[in-house]
Amino acid sequence: MDLDYWLPLVFMGLMGLAMLIYVVLDGYDLGVGILMADADDEQKDMMVASIGPFWDANETWLVLGVGLLLVAFPHAHGVILTALYLPVALMLAGLILRGVAFDFRVKALASHKPLWNRAFVAGSLLTALAQGWMLGRYILGFDTGWAATAFAGLIAVCLAAGYALLGACWVLMKSSGKLKSKSVRWARKALWGTGLGIAAVSLATPLVSARIFERWFDWPQLLWLAPIPLAAGAAFLACDRILARLDRERGYGSWKPFVLAVALFVLAFAGLGYSLFPYLVVDRIDLWQAASATSSLAFIGVGAAFAVPAILAYTVWSYKVFWGKSQALSYD
Repeated sequence: MDLDYWLPLVFMGLMGLAMLIYVVLDGYDLGVGILMADADDEQKDMMVASIGPFWDANETWLVLGVGLLLVAFPHAHGVILTALYLPVALMLAGLILRGVAFDFRVKALASHKPLWNRAFVAGSLLTALAQGWMLGRYILGFDTGWAATAFAGLIAVCLAAGYALLGACWVLMKSSGKLKSKSVRWARKALWGTGLGIAAVSLATPLVSARIFERWFDWPQLLWLAPIPLAAGAAFLACDRILARLDRERGYGSWKPFVLAVALFVLAFAGLGYSLFPYLVVDRIDLWQAASATSSLAFIGVGAAFAVPAILAYTVWSYKVFWGKSQALSYD
């Protein structure tokens, strides 16, 4: 086996898996935080309770993904983090703010609770917007100019809408009554922002690079790849129709929109991954150029072989234990 070739591929796969799981899992709890801006006090408590057992552990996947980028692909890590220094700092500030607000909103005096609620919303929104801005800059290869800036701003807003979609669909599964009805309306609005973001990325990536354009539109690749956008379109329409039905029939399959929202993110991630592979920085640094020495990757791989399955097992176990409708949040 040629380890010089295969080890970077393995670590690329692990990093991609970690980032996809992070986007889905932390995406929905960031979305819940964003949507709290439009909820009353009782609904805010139930929304926080729905993510209480999960939100902190969800961020583990971000740490894993960035950690793998640092240790396995240090050259790319330096280029990417240098270009995204400010939004990364803002993202970290948002994560810290929402972490502090999550605990203080319950433990603080009743008169201070609205302040911490607003802090939780602000931290969630800041984190989502920063991540969307980074994604927009990354897709364009860190290009500068007004068009690149406008695109990054659009993707920032659309990713926040995508997280709001995941969050609304999560609350829909975990709640009942008025909050469940409101979550359907949230999801229907956020779905269109999510669709706009996916369409924008799908149109921009082939225009960034002739290589990417050829990978998608040369024959017969066009035929083999057509199921990805077609499946994404079908998931979008199905989610919209099911949400419309849920708006009329409260008991109809409340888990289905979340599954379809996750499918949208997975399909978008798969399409973007295919477009960019094997480059970690668009058409500049591929994964073999960016990789650490083979001996270093082999050593790190021993730790990853234990850490990744352990994190996966813990994630599955925690969701199994705390599955079901949310109960009122309590710190007693």
